[in-house]
Amino acid sequence: MKKALLATATLLFAPLAAHAAADNAPMRFVMIPKAVHPWFDKANNGAQAAAALLSKSTGRAITVEYRAPQTADVSTQNDIIERAIATHPDGLILDLLDEKGNRSTMQEAVDEKIPMTVFDSLPPEGMEITAVGADFCEQGTLAAERLAKLINHKGEVAVMMGVPTAPNHALRARCELKVFAKYPDIKVVATGIDNDSIETAQKQASAIMQAHPNLAGWVACDAAGPVGIGQAIRESDKIGKVQEVGLDNLNDMLQLIRDGVVDSSASSRPEMQGYWAVIAAWQKALGQKTPKNIDTGIDIITKSTLSK
Repeated sequence: MKKALLATATLLFAPLAAHAAADNAPMRFVMIPKAVHPWFDKANNGAQAAAALLSKSTGRAITVEYRAPQTADVSTQNDIIERAIATHPDGLILDLLDEKGNRSTMQEAVDEKIPMTVFDSLPPEGMEITAVGADFCEQGTLAAERLAKLINHKGEVAVMMGVPTAPNHALRARCELKVFAKYPDIKVVATGIDNDSIETAQKQASAIMQAHPNLAGWVACDAAGPVGIGQAIRESDKIGKVQEVGLDNLNDMLQLIRDGVVDSSASSRPEMQGYWAVIAAWQKALGQKTPKNIDTGIDIITKSTLSK
């Protein structure tokens, strides 16, 4: 498998590899996610795999420094971005917590002529930055439509909003709510905000289900939310009574599906996002034009797909 990947990479990137060989100085990229989180660990695994493959295929040392905020706090993230800018890396790979809140810091990188790529996010409006990720509206729509079918298009539902300022979370939420609005017998009775924390999601989901005993189902807008919701469903003895369709492929999410607590999940392929974010950042650092979007696609994960 590794040999096949290396052969493919050599064919795809041969012209750029020749350019890179002309200058064998090491290249360093800094990857800054929203927070310390298992989803971003998977994205980092993909990023490190890309760096290793590029190093091997070009003969040039290419590294990715991973710097994650402890919590999903935009001021903390901006501080990490500013400190990364001060080290003059060959590129920044960012997952935005707040389009408006991150914009001025990102402009500092532009002023310093440091290329940027965003993953799991959308760039601020008007900034020409390659975005790597799934179609977040499609992902939210798939989850909401699947939940609507599970509850026979009627009943009370709730949405866990994630980090409401995060562009991808906000887009998923809008598209999920748009789906539910199509069905006159579905009523959105509550929304929670977990700020990408499983523990917060679990506490909020428990409180919401207690306040709405007739709740029929849940969707979420981030990867932490559905895990916390699933834990709350289990602890509240509501397995089979409250349906959930989750997002992404955290190990805890997969186990909740295997256990029958959660029906399914729409995954945005974090490993692939990390991988292609590094490829795009490397191309940009070499002065190559990069696409506006790199769509990594969506996987629908169910108990049957996990058993294959």
